[in-house]
Amino acid sequence: MAEATTAENTQTGILGWVERTGNKLPDPVFIFFYLIIALVVVSIVASLSGVSALHPTAIDESTGSALRIDAVSLLSPENIQRLWVEMPATFTHFHPLGYVLVVMLGAGVAERSGFFAAGMSKAVKSAPKSLLTPVVALVAMLGNHAADAGYVVLIPLAGILFAAAGRHPLAGIAAAFAGVSGGFSANISPGQLDALLFGITEEAVGASALDPLWTANIAGNWFFISVMTFLYLPIIWYVTDKIVEPRLGPWRGGATAGAQTDDMSPDPAEESGALAAKGLRHAGYAALFVIALWLLMVFAPGTPLVDEAACEAVPAADCSIHTQLAPLYRSLVAAFFLLFLLTGWAYGRATGKIRSHRDLVEMMAESMKDMGYYLVLAFAAAHFVAMFGWSNLGLISAVHGAAAIQSTGLPLPLVLGLMVLFTGLLNLFVGSASAKWALLAPILVPMLMLLGISPEGATAAYRVGDSATNIITPLMVYFPLILVFAQRWQKDFGLGSLTAMMIPYSVWLLISGTVLIVLWFYLGIPLGPDAPVGYTLPEVAAPTAPPIMN
Repeated sequence: MAEATTAENTQTGILGWVERTGNKLPDPVFIFFYLIIALVVVSIVASLSGVSALHPTAIDESTGSALRIDAVSLLSPENIQRLWVEMPATFTHFHPLGYVLVVMLGAGVAERSGFFAAGMSKAVKSAPKSLLTPVVALVAMLGNHAADAGYVVLIPLAGILFAAAGRHPLAGIAAAFAGVSGGFSANISPGQLDALLFGITEEAVGASALDPLWTANIAGNWFFISVMTFLYLPIIWYVTDKIVEPRLGPWRGGATAGAQTDDMSPDPAEESGALAAKGLRHAGYAALFVIALWLLMVFAPGTPLVDEAACEAVPAADCSIHTQLAPLYRSLVAAFFLLFLLTGWAYGRATGKIRSHRDLVEMMAESMKDMGYYLVLAFAAAHFVAMFGWSNLGLISAVHGAAAIQSTGLPLPLVLGLMVLFTGLLNLFVGSASAKWALLAPILVPMLMLLGISPEGATAAYRVGDSATNIITPLMVYFPLILVFAQRWQKDFGLGSLTAMMIPYSVWLLISGTVLIVLWFYLGIPLGPDAPVGYTLPEVAAPTAPPIMN
């Protein structure tokens, strides 16, 4: 790690500016606290100035016209009382909190039992040499469900496999890093990231009061992220084989790293062999059991995951199968919890990592310990989002922001594309996906809803920008670790070298992801089951006057 520190200190130019500027920023937890202080000041000024807007969906019963929404001071007696009295509820009712903790209870077992590491090692080691790059990239993208395991197991393993195949190990590290981090949002199935982001989206929609009936569906980007996976795969393959590896030159150092002086990552060989194969086989049986259980609850008579009465009060032409399957979509958080839990338990039992129920409980408890920082961050984010709603500034900003965008005449797909680029730029300075989305969602989600873009569409656009620039910012939490992995093979490989190696991936992933979200909106393809990209307010009031801004 000392070598990584030295490399950081020599960084110059635009990358040095990004690093120095980002390092001056406080921890995201304190960013939220400072923003809350600023929000209080702004709410006082806005309230005294009479800032207001006309609610897009609510009607004032006394006048019959659109309801006027006024800015409210956060130092009003009602809001002060709400802050202190409702503090426990504000925290515990923060939607992402429950979603993420439930999924991580299961994912922690799958990670600590060795199941994630063994699965990724098996998939990559079985790849033919001619397909080594795409297999590494695909497993890396699928491995983002495994959280830390994708970084600490797959990336060093990719370097070893490339070297064993006579290829440059840094090219393997680059391909794996691009897949795990650059393709962070790409996958063939929803997972813990979907639960996290859609929880924040649901909180933002609820705070805006634009659509009280809207609820998060963690499969709301399923189709989109699946296409992202197969779009990013050939891009990472091409950049690795045609741009990055030729620049690195031929590898003549052998198949063993020359500077394995640290224990930052586990030995991939620990999760291989006959015992690991047995564990993977048992985990496969457990996965089939969970899939069969959910299919049974969908297709068996009297199933609890299909609301057969959902269409009784709706005309047949207006009702879809997705309306009836709403309980199934909302059960996916529990499904992933059980899937990760049982596959991890089955693997651990077969390999001896889990000998009793006490080991299982200990792994679940350890996974919650790892969530300690997230809990602190969630506490700050929950209060920022809630107070934004109490002040009415979120909805007022969304109304006037939507009116401003409409006045420019920009096509909505272009608005989404600009949102992707803005998110990618912000990602250079604030690495946490949840922190950024908690900052942006209270304004962007309702604003885009007013413009005709669904909450799912806003979330999808955010995900593209959030992941593409992960691999070029020194402030990404795993960046120094990747540098250590690279220095095992090339001692003089510095932070600037790593950033320069990853820039082609970042540029092409950002361009292709932006084009994808723009085309997706133009074509009007659903982003997931019952998740259209367009949006219509449930009951639009006809205002008697344009939005007021005093």
